[in-house]
Amino acid sequence: MTGPTRVALALGSGGARGYAHIGAIEVLEERGAEIVTIAGSSMGSLVGGLRAADRLPAYTEWVTGLRQRDVVRLLDPSLSAPGAIRGEKIVARVRELLDDASIEDLPIPFTAVATDLFAGKEVWFQRGPVHAAIRASIAIPGVITPVVLNGRLLADGGLMNPVPIAPTSASGAEVTVAVSLDGPSRSDPDGPTVQESAEPRPVDEWIDRFRSSASQLLDRDAVRSVLARFGGSDGDGPVDDAVPEELVEEVFGALPAGLGKFDMMSQSIDAMQTLLVRYRLAGYPPDVLVSVPKDACRSLDFHRAAEMVALGRELTTAALDRAGILPGEPATPVAPAAPPGAPPTDDEE
Repeated sequence: MTGPTRVALALGSGGARGYAHIGAIEVLEERGAEIVTIAGSSMGSLVGGLRAADRLPAYTEWVTGLRQRDVVRLLDPSLSAPGAIRGEKIVARVRELLDDASIEDLPIPFTAVATDLFAGKEVWFQRGPVHAAIRASIAIPGVITPVVLNGRLLADGGLMNPVPIAPTSASGAEVTVAVSLDGPSRSDPDGPTVQESAEPRPVDEWIDRFRSSASQLLDRDAVRSVLARFGGSDGDGPVDDAVPEELVEEVFGALPAGLGKFDMMSQSIDAMQTLLVRYRLAGYPPDVLVSVPKDACRSLDFHRAAEMVALGRELTTAALDRAGILPGEPATPVAPAAPPGAPPTDDEE
């Protein structure tokens, strides 16, 4: 009699879409998988660390109950730091759930991936406090402030490795499952459909207020003077390369309504990560790839946990079925039809 299938799990980066990792883990374990190692970048490190510590159910219960106003209360703004959010409130809750666990003591081997911005290299956390490793890994540039550890300036692991399969390669697992949060957009006719909520978004209001404050800061004379100095540093004097306004109107269309700095930042990172994901998957092809649409929700839509968990379940079920790995419950057998002239069964009488 064979035992459960040993699975190595790589969980990718992608903000609130990372709630889909919860659904993926649920389906894997419902189908009898034994997760023997987990590696995660950014949101993948958060969900993965909690699963490795056996604390995921409590986290899932918490986040699926968050409403938009609850999420706003968790966003601790920081105008003076190199990030819009300090992230202390979120990490405090995660630390509480983890009970200050250390990576080396977890029941499942775990790797959190961060990026060393000074060296331009990825960093693997495989020992030390779990919450500290997660905090370094989730520092989305411009959104959550980076951290300094041992002289390294650490930020989001997805900048270098959006789907960290390599840390799991020596686990001895029979199957490697990777969950990417940079899959084809929903506009792809073959992709799953996720409905955008039409209700007001307090998170957006908070971001709009922050944008306004940041814009006022950038408009200060001192800041504009510094920017102008950098812009004219070649010593050749001003050069008028402006395209005539009437030509601009003919060539370029109007920008999308509501497109802001945070949206541009998030979409720019997504575009970069899409290429990185392809490169990483080519080097370490998984046995099963679960692709969550990159536009399933926005990076800060942390009030949509239940929806993303359900999406993760749906996509993981489909990916496993396509691969023929960890098959689900067999269909209920249907009794063969009785030959003509046979006496009726008890059910037919």
